Amino acid sequence: MTADEPDGAALVVRAYGTRGPRVVVLHGGPGAPGGMAPVARELADALRVLEPLQRSSGGEPLTVARHVEDLHGVIRSHCGPERPALVGHSWGAMLALAYAADHPGAAASLALVGCGTFDKAARRRLEETRASRLSDDVKRRVRRLAEESDAGAAEAIHQLTSVADNYDLIETPEDPPGQEIPFDARACRETWDDMVRLQEEGVYPAAFARIRAPAVMLHGAYDPHPGRMIFDGLRPFLPHLEYREWERCGHEPWRERAARAGFFAALREWLARHSGG
Repeated sequence: MTADEPDGAALVVRAYGTRGPRVVVLHGGPGAPGGMAPVARELADALRVLEPLQRSSGGEPLTVARHVEDLHGVIRSHCGPERPALVGHSWGAMLALAYAADHPGAAASLALVGCGTFDKAARRRLEETRASRLSDDVKRRVRRLAEESDAGAAEAIHQLTSVADNYDLIETPEDPPGQEIPFDARACRETWDDMVRLQEEGVYPAAFARIRAPAVMLHGAYDPHPGRMIFDGLRPFLPHLEYREWERCGHEPWRERAARAGFFAALREWLARHSGG
């Protein structure tokens, strides 16, 4: 399926499942399309799941506002009058919050998986935790790659540093071999730079005070993104925000050996209680 982007380009939207309430899964990165495919497939037995592949780089620089408007177009095109639940991972969780703040009432609920950071202190904790888990050799290789500007270097850095984000992974292929979508380093840089700008200008997380939809953070205790610290920073604006955490679980709970079953049980239970109609 495709949906028209505001500039007329086609935004690819994958659809899973044939019955049940609507759920929209939002991948992270930014610029890492396909990352939520395993979650979409797992939920498709009882839910109708949409997986929009967010706008790639090219033309004008990407912004948070552009991604929010793209998501609104997907929801209007594919959900009709039904309010979908949003399940976002990492940057996708941040996008879910930004969308719900700009379009109050459009989402039935928010499930924020491994949510990203909204202040300098949390980002500093994230960077320190990651650095403490990397060997000196990996750090040197990352520094050399960081001097390069191509997408291959960005993907190599991601592969080298992913060991710091995860605890004990099992294989959950995102796309069939040969059909993987490459990481979009430029999309990541442009989108993240705009998100940091909005935080520094005080837009986020203050705007989240407009959100009334039920919201929950689903987080791994081993995730270098400091879950409880992020939760504490969001609670003044989202006093109804809930928090659930799993031990022996990193940044991608659906791939963690010890946490996968518990994560999906909690997510299914949440969506059963807080899906639209």
